[in-house]
Amino acid sequence: MGILFSEPICQAAYNNDLNEVQLLLEEDGDYLNIQDSYGGDTPLICACKQGHNRIVSYLLKRNADVNIKNNKERTCLHYAVRKRFSFLDYLLIILLMPVMLLGYLLMVSRSKQNENLIKMLLRAGADVNATDHSGRTALHYACEMKNQSIIPLLVEAGADLSIKDKDDETPLDIARRLNFINIESILKKE
Repeated sequence: MGILFSEPICQAAYNNDLNEVQLLLEEDGDYLNIQDSYGGDTPLICACKQGHNRIVSYLLKRNADVNIKNNKERTCLHYAVRKRFSFLDYLLIILLMPVMLLGYLLMVSRSKQNENLIKMLLRAGADVNATDHSGRTALHYACEMKNQSIIPLLVEAGADLSIKDKDDETPLDIARRLNFINIESILKKE
């Protein structure tokens, strides 16, 4: 559903079909880091785009390469950081908001899932300062998305605060432009 890939393993990773991913890898280990012909995505990038932590964990155990870049020169870390709540998440949160606590807990659990995804990638040796086609690092995107819980993880992992993107902006410049005071203080502390 949604996006189609030329590589069955990329499709399976995107669709959260762990069984299919395992079957395809048992069939041919070379599928582990294969790049889809449409966008250059690896199975790991596809799983990170959707926040499928179980598949990411499985691929990392098989030693998937965390630093392969797709056609937009993005790594899996770029996508993990850019991950937003899905439409379904928002729908559930809105539906559950009358039962305030449930909506809130769902939000917290989704955010935790995303933090865990990023921790997994960093532990596996993801290059925290890899830049994409617009010269942006994961930290640029974390600042743009005002993601307070992820920024410290990236900074701790050695994110370079001075890298400028193609618009000549550092992550701190983005935080300032978006008037996100909390992020500014988190970044300045380091």
